[in-house]
Amino acid sequence: MREQRIAKLQALLEADPHDSFARYALALEYGGMEKMDLAIGLLEEVIRLDPRYVPAYQQLGYLYQRTDRKDDAIAIFREGMGQASQQGDSHARGEMQEALDEILG
Repeated sequence: MREQRIAKLQALLEADPHDSFARYALALEYGGMEKMDLAIGLLEEVIRLDPRYVPAYQQLGYLYQRTDRKDDAIAIFREGMGQASQQGDSHARGEMQEALDEILG
């Protein structure tokens, strides 16, 4: 089942390389398979190509936490919180603030 989703998402990206959602969803699939390098790379690419895509910051921060990249997690959560604030997304901003607070203790 997961391989089918991955194949569909890859096909979407081939059809439209700028599809942020497809790239984001593919990253989540790889993260769920513990393929952290692939997941992180895809989320970093989402942010590079579409810096306004707030969910990518949040998930990338979580993956950085899971892979013991504390400083990277702090930086990306802060950056994501700024983007979320600019877009009026208080929910995502609040979730990233909670994650940041947890890291900073």
